Amino acid sequence: MGLLEQKRHFSVNLLDWYMVNRRDLPWRRHNNPYFTWVSEIMLQQTRVDTVIPYFNRFIGNFPTVQALAEAPEEEVLKNWEGLGYYSRARNLQAAARQVMELHGGEMPQDKQAVFALKGVGPYTAGAILSIAFNQPQPAVDGNVMRVLSRYFLIDEDIMKGSTRVLMEELAGELIPEGRARDFNQALMELGALVCTPKAPHCLTCPVMEQCSGRIAGRELTLPVKTKAKPPRPEQRLVAIVEGRGAHRGRVLVRQRPATGLLARMWELPHVLAAPAAAGKAAGPLADEPAMALLAGSLWAEGFAARPEVLATHAEHVFSHIVWSLQVYKCTEQDQSNELPLIAAEARAAYDAQAAARDRSSSASAAPESDATHLSEPGTLHAENNASFLSEESELMSPSDVSDSALSTMTLTGKGDGLTYCWIGPEDMDKMAFPNIFLKLISSYFAGAYDQVND
Repeated sequence: MGLLEQKRHFSVNLLDWYMVNRRDLPWRRHNNPYFTWVSEIMLQQTRVDTVIPYFNRFIGNFPTVQALAEAPEEEVLKNWEGLGYYSRARNLQAAARQVMELHGGEMPQDKQAVFALKGVGPYTAGAILSIAFNQPQPAVDGNVMRVLSRYFLIDEDIMKGSTRVLMEELAGELIPEGRARDFNQALMELGALVCTPKAPHCLTCPVMEQCSGRIAGRELTLPVKTKAKPPRPEQRLVAIVEGRGAHRGRVLVRQRPATGLLARMWELPHVLAAPAAAGKAAGPLADEPAMALLAGSLWAEGFAARPEVLATHAEHVFSHIVWSLQVYKCTEQDQSNELPLIAAEARAAYDAQAAARDRSSSASAAPESDATHLSEPGTLHAENNASFLSEESELMSPSDVSDSALSTMTLTGKGDGLTYCWIGPEDMDKMAFPNIFLKLISSYFAGAYDQVND
């Protein structure tokens, strides 16, 4: 069978299979360009089953482009809470405002206009135009590249831009006339349900007969994909500060800076422990220096608090960094009585941290740079564009963070310029937290750490 017949076999059989086996997903029930857009942004780096309840809630609260554009950002982030990659939510709202200002609230149908929306890259633009408007535009994500690599036995590295261009051209050629909407969704569906990364279900695949990868016994080795740089480990010390007096029943939280990682979201106060040497994992810090360091970081911002006991360990994974968290229960102290003692304890801890940082820096031949791409799990969408990565690309290096902590020690008041406040359980629904801090604070208010003691 020649290449043209192989392509025809693929398109015809894939569409026939999809019309019988397609999933009933909420964004497929209405041919609404806004719904398609929201779902595609949510599906970047997130599984379908996870997205469904978030999509329903999000559309319930922001049913139109105008509603999203006019909503307070914190409300949008709160509705995104738990999905991660919060730059997606910020970019989505910014793009909604673009649609209101430039297109009268209607989703544009021109490729360049869609591509110009913030947070929209080649895949998302293709998905919106093909699914919402049935335009013959390819929508190539990780699922699609895996399917095409196997079916056509393509040995090119899918992490290369040139391979993506090749895949987009090929996918475009496969779209039957007038069937772009169904075909692109069918291709995504096949990758998600049948042509899976590690255990493809070849016997139930509608295009198995002409799959060159299966015939060559290469279905488990394709696609070719260079491994992403392993995430950089960081050990961080987290404070759950229990209020006293007027703050009894509350805990101290702070709002992150307006730009960079997790911008403007709320979190528990935390500080970087001594960074790991290059290429090595950051191990836990002993409790005594850890608690002194944590107390010192709080003191530097004008808060007197004494760490009492290790409450739990936790982990938070970003695309190119992993936070290993040592979480301590702390007690608010009277500043006039406790501040000098806490400051003295902290000085030794900071000095130790600085020495460890210097040793780590001298052991490394060059500073470690952040990864420039995201790993792409098999059944997830991936959009490799600068706007999607912007949330994490501004993350400081370990040594930068250490320097910031050291410099704030000499300041009085809120030396980092961040907003701090005391919150109770009733405030949790009003503020947007990264998932790890949401879990820690919710667990605290639920009494999960009441039994820990010295």
